[in-house]
Amino acid sequence: MSHLLAVRKLTKRYRRGGGVLSESPGGSDFTAVDDVSFEVAAGETFAIVGESGCGKTTLARMLLRLIEPDAGEILFQGKNILELPAEGMRAERRQMQMIFQDPFASLNPRMKVGEIVGEPLAIHEAKVGKAERATRAAEALRRVGLDEVALQRYPHEFSGGQRQRIGIARALILRPKLIVADEPVSALDVSVGAQVLLLLQELQQELGLTYIFISHSLPVVAQLATHIAVMRAGRFVECGAAKQILQHPQVGYTKELLASVPEIPAAANS
Repeated sequence: MSHLLAVRKLTKRYRRGGGVLSESPGGSDFTAVDDVSFEVAAGETFAIVGESGCGKTTLARMLLRLIEPDAGEILFQGKNILELPAEGMRAERRQMQMIFQDPFASLNPRMKVGEIVGEPLAIHEAKVGKAERATRAAEALRRVGLDEVALQRYPHEFSGGQRQRIGIARALILRPKLIVADEPVSALDVSVGAQVLLLLQELQQELGLTYIFISHSLPVVAQLATHIAVMRAGRFVECGAAKQILQHPQVGYTKELLASVPEIPAAANS
């Protein structure tokens, strides 16, 4: 099976401590992502699950080079994107988009929704005129369940769930192949989050999307994931098919995560 994305030995270190008031002025290195490797085939949902601070958001941002790794390779459609110059990366980023955790902070409050959703077109397809941008923004909003009246409104006029749908529309407008979703429902209440998960599932089937899905919740990823990686302290401690991880975990830490929730639904893609 050919892989849309292949990650090899990805590592990111930060300097921790140090500074004027620190007992150790030199500080120390903290490894946020430690020698992580995995592969994702087109059409799959690869979920990365772990507690807060385990490195999963750092990993997610490195996949799109929003953060530069210290070592490793990221192969997207067979091309190592870490070797690309800025212009080459800009071309690849058309096909790699992100849905952010916080639907309140990720939308510019001074921009109308039509401008927000159409902004990737303005950046990546400068020849597209204003009228066509508005048409395609309206189409993207319809895909996520919002009508074109939303184009002329501002983010504060929408609920949290609607704002996350706007963020999804923005991610979709360039018709990407890969979407990295960083805790996309953690800021929403359970019922609204369930609706957003269902929408993501429908969009994947309709558009043939591939997801990297970041979450701290095994019940959330059980609804979408084809494969699950359990992350702890910067490393993958267990990785495999969703059904295997959810029903027959091999590692104590995964068993602890499963035991901490009352019931895990069967994997949707098992």
